[in-house]
Amino acid sequence: MSSDARAAVAGAVKSGYVATMRGLAWGAERSGFADWLIRRHDRGRVYHWASSLLAIHDIDRLMALDVPWWTYDAIAEVDVFLDGRSARVFEYGSGASTIWSARRAGTVISVEHDTDWHGLVTQRIAAQDGLCPVDLRLIPATNGLESPPSEPIYMSQKPGSHGLALESYASEIERADGPFDMIVIDGRVRQACLRHAIPCLAPDGLIVFDNSRRARYRAAISKSGLKSRRFSGLTPSLPYPDETTLLTASAKQQPSVG
Repeated sequence: MSSDARAAVAGAVKSGYVATMRGLAWGAERSGFADWLIRRHDRGRVYHWASSLLAIHDIDRLMALDVPWWTYDAIAEVDVFLDGRSARVFEYGSGASTIWSARRAGTVISVEHDTDWHGLVTQRIAAQDGLCPVDLRLIPATNGLESPPSEPIYMSQKPGSHGLALESYASEIERADGPFDMIVIDGRVRQACLRHAIPCLAPDGLIVFDNSRRARYRAAISKSGLKSRRFSGLTPSLPYPDETTLLTASAKQQPSVG
């Protein structure tokens, strides 16, 4: 099966799952089960996670649950890191995490490659009270087949995105007046984003690298020279465990824990 065919099958499965969960969310709201779960959020993480399963690919529900799309253990660590700081945050890939960070940081700069999603997130930010200043930048992909980027690392490897190049997207952090206390890597061409992020990280700063279980991401993290801590387990909206890695500056790579 070709990569495009595999992407099509995966996309169909994903769409079917999302449609099913949204149908369940509709039923849960009308039966009162959704409210029952919310009332029990303080009794344990599993209740919050169960609520989040009904919020798959629904930015409004995730905003209401006040979670980014990282593992719960990583979220807890980052929440502690941001507490009491007026942190400068740079983010690759916007969404519920942009809102979550803007509720806790001093400033947030986020880059997004998708025009429609950029417009939607911009609307949600404008409708929220109590956020820090947010600069949401649209940096579209280019046709890497017609005009190849300087290196293959800037070509998207996401299924269904063959030929898209995101060199300007990955390097935008260098035009954003760093250094940054926290850098979130949760968008496209993440290996390239990590390369550009490292020189822009404050000495005591933190990089949040999501979905780090993927082999190509683990390889990039291993070569980064940063200290890494892997957090695997429950993740909002996902029915399976995932992994988020937190990276900090270190003179020498240390063993990961998680």
